[in-house]
Amino acid sequence: MKVRMSAFLSVSMALGLNAHASAQFLGTADSFAALAGSAVTNTGPTILSGNLGVSPGTAITGFPPGSVTNGTVHANDAVALQAQSDATTAYNVLATEAFTQDLSGQNLGGLTLLPGVYHFSSSAFLTGVLTLNTLGNPNSRFDFQIGSTLITSSNSSVRLINSADDCNVFWQVGSSATLGTGTTFTGHILALTSITMNTGSQILDGSALARNGAITLDSNTITTCITPATSVPEPGSLVFYSVAGLFTFAFTSRRRLRK
Repeated sequence: MKVRMSAFLSVSMALGLNAHASAQFLGTADSFAALAGSAVTNTGPTILSGNLGVSPGTAITGFPPGSVTNGTVHANDAVALQAQSDATTAYNVLATEAFTQDLSGQNLGGLTLLPGVYHFSSSAFLTGVLTLNTLGNPNSRFDFQIGSTLITSSNSSVRLINSADDCNVFWQVGSSATLGTGTTFTGHILALTSITMNTGSQILDGSALARNGAITLDSNTITTCITPATSVPEPGSLVFYSVAGLFTFAFTSRRRLRK
């Protein structure tokens, strides 16, 4: 029975049952590298790996020279509308979570944080390096509740250590987020208003999701956790194929034992 269960788990993981938490939490918004409410504007050779969208606005400018890989452009279509709805749901959940630590008034730079929910009553600033320690659990979550703005200084960074999964980091921003020049960021930014990425800043394994305002880009890189090219099957399909794999393994094992 232990061997059969191991086979079941192997099949499940291969099919994506152990998918990133972001895929479950963000819904269809997880496939978007950048999703704005009013407009997306770009300057320079920005590279977005994942979908690019806007809703209810329609304006998307600067592509090219910007490029979209592993995804498509959605200007106020049904896909963008649903993604905004899913992002709003996730935003509201993040904003109302019970927090484990209040970091109001502290700079994130130089801190090493463990999995949890971190609260800022107003603005949050990052100068330097923020380290997130998962303690060896790749499913650990880091949620940040920021009352107003999120601002990073030039060349700041967020890094994860100890079996970390960048996709399990979420930033709920009560107004707007600004990433300074050369910042290396990680996780999903869900801003109520706008998101500005200054020259050369990047989001690795995450997304920029602005509910009501614009996203402004300048020679940036954003890489989603799950793009349309690598999306996992629907949950119903996962269960079906996993169970099918289990029964196939059990049937084959029984035949071998009889021989």
